[in-house]
Amino acid sequence: MSLDSLQPLDAPIVPDFLLSDDVDKRAARERLARLRTTLVAHDVGAAVFFDAINIRYACGVRNMQINTTRNPGRYVFVPVEGPVVLFEYSGCAHLSEGFDTVDELRRARGLHPFYGGDHYRRHLDEFVDDMRELTKQCGLEGQRLGIERSPIEAVPALTAAGFDVVDASPIIDRAKSIKQPTELELIRASVAGTEAAVAWMESQIVPGRTENQVWAELSRALIAGGGEYLETRLFNSGGNTNPWFQEASNKIIAAGELVALDTDAIGCHGYYTDLSRTFLAGEQAATPRQRELYSMAYDQLQTNIELIEVGKSFRDYANDAWKIPDEFVAHRYLGPVHGNGMAAEYPIVLMADVLDDAGVEGVFEENMTVCVESFLGSDRGGEGVKLEDQVLITANGTERLTTYPFDDRLLDSNSA
Repeated sequence: MSLDSLQPLDAPIVPDFLLSDDVDKRAARERLARLRTTLVAHDVGAAVFFDAINIRYACGVRNMQINTTRNPGRYVFVPVEGPVVLFEYSGCAHLSEGFDTVDELRRARGLHPFYGGDHYRRHLDEFVDDMRELTKQCGLEGQRLGIERSPIEAVPALTAAGFDVVDASPIIDRAKSIKQPTELELIRASVAGTEAAVAWMESQIVPGRTENQVWAELSRALIAGGGEYLETRLFNSGGNTNPWFQEASNKIIAAGELVALDTDAIGCHGYYTDLSRTFLAGEQAATPRQRELYSMAYDQLQTNIELIEVGKSFRDYANDAWKIPDEFVAHRYLGPVHGNGMAAEYPIVLMADVLDDAGVEGVFEENMTVCVESFLGSDRGGEGVKLEDQVLITANGTERLTTYPFDDRLLDSNSA
């Protein structure tokens, strides 16, 4: 295949679901207020965030999100009271214009050798001086300072200077887990855009095309509709569907094969839309085994969604979750539920038998948005089925945020 064979994107994807910049900025104000309240609840006077998504959550300003996740070239100081200071990448001051969630803009210090070169330790000293100045300015001297995902020598430098440093990651995770009213507007827009992109991609599942060819259609349709990027390459066919987590490849899709997708999409407005569907390639009828797998996965998904309710503990939920038949345990998904917002996030609810090793204690709360996962692939081989939906937890149960249709050719009538 040559790139010349790619056809123009002529799907009717019109981004009428996009909201205005004013809505983005209102959401940023609501998120900042939520973050500050959460800092107070954890007895932390201020926090410094390096993770690109957490910077965006805290102040709303986006800048090279994938690049700066890998290269810590910017960070934001957020006190419980006082000015929010964004330390921005060089030459990017204009990106924060119009955001009243940023009170002061400074050039980021070169804390990492990639940016500071042989002089990065001098930049570290200047960073410590900045933190000393800002905490004093905000009247927060002696209070705990939260730090997350910083360059490796930043925390020892702060500790040596007398700061009481704590990990800010679980703090902002708890803040992000409860969605604010305007966030829900942005999430619904992201879902609409991502589902439109999935519909276009599904129309391109034609036997004889490679997985990469079809998966690329999802990416370009997502971006054409105002979305941003795909975090993973989880799109595969036939034997590549089991076990899960195999990535899109140049395998040719054959007629009659199952084709499985997990979007992991950063959609419009920077919100994560995470849904999974399994399709049947070509026009022929599904096999009995394909229908059996699909119907079991569908039952697992629906059962586990129905179990979610405000106040239910993650441990009780894991114990009550749909019981996976023995032949599917070895290839099961990591856990039945994970949180969802600007990325996959807290809570991560694991299977009951691993809770005591890596699980987290907690309860489902109103206005959490979570994804419910299902994967069934036999340890004896063959194809697998991946399904997933994103829901909002309300006082009265769950609201489906993703409503993408299931494949009637694969679903037994008594399961629908």
